[in-house]
Amino acid sequence: MKHFRDSIVTLITETSSNLPSDVRRALAKAIGQEAPDSRADLAMSTISVNIDMAVDSVSPICQDTGMPTFFVHSPKGADQLLMKREIEAAVAEATRLGKLRPNAVDSLTGKNSGNNLGEHMPSIHFEPWDRDAIEVKLILKGGGCENKNIQYSLPMEVPGLGRAARDIDGVRKCILHAVWQAQGQGCSPGFIGVGIGGDRTSGYELAKKQLLRSVDDRNPDPELATLEDEVMQKGNRLDIGPMGFSGATTLLGCKIGKSHRVPASFYVSVAYNCWAYRRLGVILDIADGSITSWQYREADEIKRLAKGAGIPLTGREVVLQAPVSEAEVRKLKVGDIVIVNGEMHTGRDAFHHYVMHHDLPPDLDTKGGIIYHCGPVVMKNEAGEYVITSAGPTTSIREEPYQADVIKKLGLRVVIGKGGMGPKTLQGLREHGAVYLNGIGGAAVYYARCIKKVTGVHFLEEMGVPEAMWHLQVESFPAIVTMDANGNSLHQQVDEASFEALKAQEIR
Repeated sequence: MKHFRDSIVTLITETSSNLPSDVRRALAKAIGQEAPDSRADLAMSTISVNIDMAVDSVSPICQDTGMPTFFVHSPKGADQLLMKREIEAAVAEATRLGKLRPNAVDSLTGKNSGNNLGEHMPSIHFEPWDRDAIEVKLILKGGGCENKNIQYSLPMEVPGLGRAARDIDGVRKCILHAVWQAQGQGCSPGFIGVGIGGDRTSGYELAKKQLLRSVDDRNPDPELATLEDEVMQKGNRLDIGPMGFSGATTLLGCKIGKSHRVPASFYVSVAYNCWAYRRLGVILDIADGSITSWQYREADEIKRLAKGAGIPLTGREVVLQAPVSEAEVRKLKVGDIVIVNGEMHTGRDAFHHYVMHHDLPPDLDTKGGIIYHCGPVVMKNEAGEYVITSAGPTTSIREEPYQADVIKKLGLRVVIGKGGMGPKTLQGLREHGAVYLNGIGGAAVYYARCIKKVTGVHFLEEMGVPEAMWHLQVESFPAIVTMDANGNSLHQQVDEASFEALKAQEIR
């Protein structure tokens, strides 16, 4: 098994940077379905450019590489303990090489291990089979879409759809609600895996395993195949669209499986996956662990997806140079495309919690500043300087309890993230003269190219790479105003309109 570790490093690298063929086909189809020059079209164009950039630079498509989850089929007599050790070593090596972001955080202390290794991390599932080879499949599922997973216990009242019984109609209502509740926070358009039955734990595992199916396959169960088709049709009528901007494509795939259950329980478990559907597999030689073939990758794989330049400049964009004045912010309105130049600071969960209880260092001036909800992938160059290789926005709603207070305390004028924020933040933007800009979720390499220099970092030792406060100099950083300083929110508008569309599905 001398090549086993290197094979796993290769699998991780390719999964992180190069989408599988079936996902590329689904995205290629979706790119052409949005109205030209719409917000949805701009989002899909940026996504396509980012996919190409990631392949060219062998960089993570999205900075959030999630919890590496391996599914291993091994033949009789294979040394699973050895494979587990080698997979862990490969994960640590891929993290060192910048193909994975260090995501393993102690649940109580918040300490980042720095190498993606920790208690029950990575996640490795072993199953026996009767073939004389080893199969390893890997899913990299980011935290934004993982947070939109949802589980239902039937019977229940489903918001907007009414009573859901323990039958196929009740399952249908749950799945449609699951699509609706994800909105843009899960980086739509997305894919869903559904598990019907089991217990709370096995139901979620069954749902996630549905994501191992090909986007193009047909469910062997005719009733479930019909349901998959119906969910696809009705899910895309919700008009949530790419990034929750409204649009034709909300759902790119739906796969449903079922398992037996006990009489007392009926669970419907949904695993939501963003458009950056990072899932590949390899068949390994049992003798030396070398790769003999790839899965989800075809000879006629689409090599290039971009049909545009991302967010094309028209000359009508609003340019914001940091520090930003309140007068500039008050002029912005929902739908404006903004180009950001100057200094920007990253800040995520640990940072927001810290700021609520402590003051920032006196040499750090954030008045009129820009906070970016981002946990980047960071490397060092030969000169020992920090370089950002992947830096897309993270889901902002997690900061809803803090954001308005942090805006006031730090004198911020601009918040950049994805998926929008809630009423407390909207009120804070209005009261303090600030604006929320929505970046394109997952477009991590695209945005990393806009970062010209890392000028410093705070709290790196205490919080780890993703949660540290990085200070960046950016040029031509594009985003869209989705919450302005006058009390308007595109996210609220799409949420309400799509909920009315959900109710109009008239599921019986």
